[in-house]
Amino acid sequence: MFPHNGVGVIKKSLCPLWLISFALKIILENDKGQTMKKILIIGMGNVLMQDEGVGVRAVEELENRFHIPEGVTLVDGGTTGMGLYEPIRQCQQLLVADAINTGAPYGSLVRIANGDVPAFFQTKLSNHQLGLSDLLALLTLKGEVPEHVAIIGMVPHSLENKLGLTDAATAGLAAMVTMLVQELSDLGVDLQPRREVQLGHWGREAEREVNATCA
Repeated sequence: MFPHNGVGVIKKSLCPLWLISFALKIILENDKGQTMKKILIIGMGNVLMQDEGVGVRAVEELENRFHIPEGVTLVDGGTTGMGLYEPIRQCQQLLVADAINTGAPYGSLVRIANGDVPAFFQTKLSNHQLGLSDLLALLTLKGEVPEHVAIIGMVPHSLENKLGLTDAATAGLAAMVTMLVQELSDLGVDLQPRREVQLGHWGREAEREVNATCA
């Protein structure tokens, strides 16, 4: 016989609202984690050859200017190719920033995405791009290529053996970063700007070299 309040209504113990709210929050966070796409952004190039390192500097500048959210990973790819196999294999969306010699005027910005990427790599523009091309081809054969691949590039002004970008490439760096930000926005990731712009490792090294030259 259930206890009652004398008027035929069975007493029930209610689940506290805070507990319900907490449980819903956990469920929503788990769902978000399961649906979040892993985005990898690689800066390619040799920073010791002036504008050849513009891709590395662009990704560094992206982090200098914006908070990078969970699910987005930034990598200094340097001139490596096959060494990026695991990071690329584990991502769903891949963005690459690099110096691209397309024959367009110096400083021109270029976006190459998805179906246009294989044709772009046929030009064999540099050793590290050849390595990345082979890597993506291998991942395609294995059925593990990212569902979205985009290359954001700048036509380099100078490839001298010197640390730091040319003035012209430096002037175009912000526009290259803007293209990366837009690419992320198109993928559903809206970056929040930092209150103060930071100075990254390669930016500091370039400043030191300029100061040493002027001294």
